[in-house]
Amino acid sequence: MTIHATHSAPEPHRHGEVQGRKAGVVIASTRAAAGIYDDETGPVITDWLTEHGFEVFPAMVVPDGEPVGAAIRALLTQRPAVVITSGGTGLSPDDRTPEVTLPLLDREIPGIMEAIRRAGAAKTPLAALSRGYAGAAKSTFIVNLPGSPKGVMDGLAVLDPVIGHLCDQLEGGHGH
Repeated sequence: MTIHATHSAPEPHRHGEVQGRKAGVVIASTRAAAGIYDDETGPVITDWLTEHGFEVFPAMVVPDGEPVGAAIRALLTQRPAVVITSGGTGLSPDDRTPEVTLPLLDREIPGIMEAIRRAGAAKTPLAALSRGYAGAAKSTFIVNLPGSPKGVMDGLAVLDPVIGHLCDQLEGGHGH
């Protein structure tokens, strides 16, 4: 009698389940908010969140600056697990997303932004110019991604393997 073993690739190790968790998206773009051009990053982020099982509020496209902070604060009243912003992280005078995000955070998670910038820098040296924060506002994870579709995709690739575990921990889970 011969026994044949079949070997298949192991399933990827995933921490946390996000089903049923809510998420918000804030796009910082004065021109997109004015209808001068279409937002290209909101759909990318919304699709990624949906694919990961989040219930996503409609993306909010707002002018750069304080309207971004107001949009994040409005989302926080809905107690989402995640808020992802895109845009306003450069060096132009109206790029103020980090400045309006930081006061809303109870705790920073610097390793996330370090990893996002590192992932971007592997593709373009301009990633080093992107500013932004990642952190927690109570049990909500907030992260500032760049305003370009490629920069957003790089950031989402960094979040991909950790988002469920991150949400679990912010909600009080202690699994490792």
